[in-house]
Amino acid sequence: MDVSAQATARTKPNLGKFVVDVLNGESLGIVITLIPAALISSLLKLFGDAQWATQAGFMVSLAQSLLPVVSAFAVAAILKLAVIDAASIALAAFVSAGVVTQTPNGMVIGGTGVILNILLVIFVATGMTIAIKNSFGHFKMLIQPLLVIIVAGGFGLLTLAPMAAVQTIVGQMVTTATALTPIVMGIVLGAAFAFLILSPLSSVGIATAIGLAGIGSGAANAGIVVAAFTLAAMGSSVNPIGASLATFLGSPKVQMANLLTKPKLFIAPLIGAGIMGGVATLFNIEGTAYSAGFGFAGLIGPITAYTTAGGGTQALISIVLVFGILPVALACALKYVFINKLGLIKPEDLKITLE
Repeated sequence: MDVSAQATARTKPNLGKFVVDVLNGESLGIVITLIPAALISSLLKLFGDAQWATQAGFMVSLAQSLLPVVSAFAVAAILKLAVIDAASIALAAFVSAGVVTQTPNGMVIGGTGVILNILLVIFVATGMTIAIKNSFGHFKMLIQPLLVIIVAGGFGLLTLAPMAAVQTIVGQMVTTATALTPIVMGIVLGAAFAFLILSPLSSVGIATAIGLAGIGSGAANAGIVVAAFTLAAMGSSVNPIGASLATFLGSPKVQMANLLTKPKLFIAPLIGAGIMGGVATLFNIEGTAYSAGFGFAGLIGPITAYTTAGGGTQALISIVLVFGILPVALACALKYVFINKLGLIKPEDLKITLE
């Protein structure tokens, strides 16, 4: 290979790496913005209307609405882009995320936005930014942010409704599972919500949209819990303890990039989720539409199930079994089968990229 050919090979964009980097950045953005609320939202309820608790709740809730901005900066950091490049991507993602609603009295910020659309816009805005970042010379600061906002952000506004519709359709599909017999419903909902929490779709958004409550919510939570424990266990030997804890205390979406690029990684968590969804139904574990999409994060699932059951020793034993002992045991069993016995999965498949 001559010198010019080597130079071309070095500068040729690696599409596969680009996709993985964007997915990793999006995953980090989701976890970084959602973990604070997940960790303390249940705890803050114990302090009622105390001013400091209300203020803390406001801060972590507002942080969730910055998901598109933080995700964009995470992607830019992984790709080692300049600050102006990162800001351009972040602005395009924010204006088209669906976190801002226009009203006659001004603009209202709320929610995390449509995650699927945020991911799509970040892909477009990042690709566009990389393509034009050296095109404007000294005028880059003036022209590039505006151009990326108008083109990529405008594209995102056009795709916002269709992407939200995709989430609605998925929610309607999940709703059909509630008409099944209890055990079958638990198995289907456990696996379905495990898939949702591991995908770019919002498990919380779909749960609240369809009003999933009662034992359906309990099954969904149990599925998410065992999926998170399974991924944490299988990747524990190659990930720092903080990343492993973030998988189930925060969100297993931190593994989203790995699963979307290696679909075989879905198999073990979904098997475990189906099993635990059925088990949760047998134990009559319940929840609310809000708690259904969280799983173990911030102990929202276990605490809601305990309070919904009315408390007591029997309820506590059931919660410890369904949200602790059984998922951990099942996760370890799945790790042994898929990694040690079958060799279908390698721990390196679940390595989390933090930079």
